[in-house]
Amino acid sequence: MSKSANAFGPRRRLLRTLVATGLWPGLVLPARAQGLGLAKILLGAPAGGAGDLMARRLAEKLRGGYAGTVIVENKPGAGGQLAVAALKDAADDGSVLLLTPSSLLSIYPFTYKTLPYKPETDLAPVCLAAYATMALAVGPGVPASVQSFKDFLAWARANPAQASYGSPAAGSIPHLLMAAVAQASGVALTHVAYRGSTNALQDLRGGTLPALSAPVGAFLPHLKSGQLRLLAVSGDKRNAALPEVPTYRELGHALTAREWYGFFLPGRASKDTVARAAAALQAALRLPDVAEALAQFGLEAASSTPAELAALIRADSDEWRTLIRKLGFTADS
Repeated sequence: MSKSANAFGPRRRLLRTLVATGLWPGLVLPARAQGLGLAKILLGAPAGGAGDLMARRLAEKLRGGYAGTVIVENKPGAGGQLAVAALKDAADDGSVLLLTPSSLLSIYPFTYKTLPYKPETDLAPVCLAAYATMALAVGPGVPASVQSFKDFLAWARANPAQASYGSPAAGSIPHLLMAAVAQASGVALTHVAYRGSTNALQDLRGGTLPALSAPVGAFLPHLKSGQLRLLAVSGDKRNAALPEVPTYRELGHALTAREWYGFFLPGRASKDTVARAAAALQAALRLPDVAEALAQFGLEAASSTPAELAALIRADSDEWRTLIRKLGFTADS
């Protein structure tokens, strides 16, 4: 090797050092080098449910691009509040995402006197993820002659001591939806609050609970048994998985309700960090296999920009505030 060629050795070593440390002036690192090593998705629900399935499927799609490793951290408790509160104090570099149902942002502020988070400042909207439609089902606890929603209301009027329905939680969308329908129908129905849909479904199938208002996905695995009869769904159109079941609107109730799931970052996250997370999630949610997987659990895949998700929260909050005041419900009572 010539003396002149050998002189470039130290320069090359210096250049490699500057590139590796990012100290080279004006250096633009490739997108992969800017990715995160580890990211996690917080979820305020236990493993095994529809939200957990969605979080894990999307974590798979984010691995290798958005971050080298993406894990799901289940933080159930307080109706999902623990997970939201955990995001508030998390790192704001995009390494901690929250996947949450809309209730915690558009309903809880009007049903709880105090919350461990402020939706408008502690969370940065990133991307819509999915919609879930609600359904009302009856089981062996009501006569076989009850085959329609009209039949159920007639049975409830005639049997006030037995007329009750369950929901996954007090103040949840399934609860408030059914409370509004009962109020509009002039029928006194006793609400039974559960912690999730699993135990409620057991009681419904066992006949100790006459009816259950819950997400459509909770009922799908049990329909082949013939024990349950779905009477109504809450969407603005019939559910693709249940085309024979009418909507509440078709039944004369001007009421529609869908729970949505969305991704959020800490409120301190920069616009660039939010935009990078949104782009990765939008791409994942457009994949056909993701939509197919979510549909098996009664979820409709969706996506949005951060601004669109923020607007959805505002619109939902206005609607639920009005309905909750009309119902007079409070979670603190």
